[in-house]
Amino acid sequence: MRKTMFVYSLLFTGCLSVVWPSGQSFAAEHSVKVTLPTFQVQLNGHHVENQNREYPLLVYNDITYFPMTWYDARLLGLETVWTQQKGLSVTKGKVTSSYRPYATNHTNPTVGRATIPDYAMTINGVAVDNSKEEYPLLSFQDIIYFPLTWHFAHDEFGWDYAWNDAKGLSITSKNPQLETVNLPASAGQNDVAVFKGYYYFVKTEGETNRVYRVPVEDPSKEELVYAYELGTSYGKNESLTFQIRDQELWFSYHRGGATMGSDAYCLVHEDGKATLEQEGYLDFKRLPNGTLYIQQGVPPGGGNLRALLPGTKYLDGQQVGDDRHIYGWHITANDSGTSYKGDRSTTVIGDDVYVMSSSLPVDSKEVNQIHRIHLKTNESVKIVSEAVSQFKIINKRLFYVKDVDHSLYAAHMDGKNEQKLSDNQVADWFDEVDGTVYYTAANASGQRHVYRAEPSGEDELVVADPVESVQLVNGKIIAKLAADEAYGLKIWDHTGQLYTAIADQISDVFAYEDEIILTTAEDKKIQIMK
Repeated sequence: MRKTMFVYSLLFTGCLSVVWPSGQSFAAEHSVKVTLPTFQVQLNGHHVENQNREYPLLVYNDITYFPMTWYDARLLGLETVWTQQKGLSVTKGKVTSSYRPYATNHTNPTVGRATIPDYAMTINGVAVDNSKEEYPLLSFQDIIYFPLTWHFAHDEFGWDYAWNDAKGLSITSKNPQLETVNLPASAGQNDVAVFKGYYYFVKTEGETNRVYRVPVEDPSKEELVYAYELGTSYGKNESLTFQIRDQELWFSYHRGGATMGSDAYCLVHEDGKATLEQEGYLDFKRLPNGTLYIQQGVPPGGGNLRALLPGTKYLDGQQVGDDRHIYGWHITANDSGTSYKGDRSTTVIGDDVYVMSSSLPVDSKEVNQIHRIHLKTNESVKIVSEAVSQFKIINKRLFYVKDVDHSLYAAHMDGKNEQKLSDNQVADWFDEVDGTVYYTAANASGQRHVYRAEPSGEDELVVADPVESVQLVNGKIIAKLAADEAYGLKIWDHTGQLYTAIADQISDVFAYEDEIILTTAEDKKIQIMK
């Protein structure tokens, strides 16, 4: 029985590591002897190197103890909160983290001393009297350690375990996991994508950028996708960005200076090779037979909307709309002057183009209106006469943000039956999923938050954390949080319920269908969510 108890306890000893405020002391604490495990330990498949770990796993009274550091706890799906008034709270939560080895240059002694704290504790909301526990929580190096007993690990936290005389102890939690992708170390210095069974990344080699792809199942097999010379006349710009357009993978990069340079847009084909499709300052949309080209070079000019057959150049394209209008620009005209910003709202549905249009010459009363242009007849109809900052067509409805109040509105495709949707001014993002509308709004300090539009009541704050960027992918809302927030990324399902929160600070995120690939800010490692 003793051996059985040892194995079960060993497998399920939950170690919570919480850092306490400096100077905190507990009069009733007393110290106990702890040792390093003499067996191997794996946490969600990660081998734990206890000999040189800053916060090693420990053994006390023949039970394995786990350190509740910020990352270790969240790796196993646990949230920890410490307050002076309420003490320690540990709950099974919708959180995850990459694995942190906490490696040091020194070797840990095999025997040490830990203390048994006596402050208030709750596990999943239930109070725990640590003084009466056969296997109490411990404090070691200012970190709380949790015993891996069956009750805590299995019943409270839902972990699975395995014990093998050769492989030791393995603990597996059921929260989403981050898995390191074995790409070259330089891959994290640029954009990374996952698309239809391949990872795509960039290597900068001398004066050349090379785009590669590798199979998800075997990242060792590199295939060259595309290469281009960087050029150094205006500085060495190595940046490249992947994006999904019309369910195809594209990437873009810039060459040259701000005025004399140009943006390049490349399409990745099914054979894994990319071709340069568009170049210049522009926006473009796929047509039933060709491409709609929106010229956005400066200074803006009229008649800048053209339909191009495959293989034709801009000057050979057929003009769309009226040359007395400027298309695809947001224009601000006031007493201080006129400013222009390229707009990417243009949408093609069948033979109709929905585009932001302004009069030429610019009249402040005739700017940023939404027009519908029929490609076959070139007939243009103004469907929203008030100035808008951006618009989208979602599920056969027209959504737009007005310049006058920065609120979000929706209407039928012809602009009729307009409804105001948002209580707050929209910052930069909005979208709809399953009939529910979400948007970002900024507070007085300029921090942006995510709200859910509520038709019958006050709009609900969904993301209290300040966000840096938001996207809707395959029914999931993915918010990259502002730098230095407690979590780096949060994901919600289509109902607005939290799916998971990622503890790591994130520099970049790319999502396609159910796959989300991340670059961690601290060490630029590439992680895929499983």
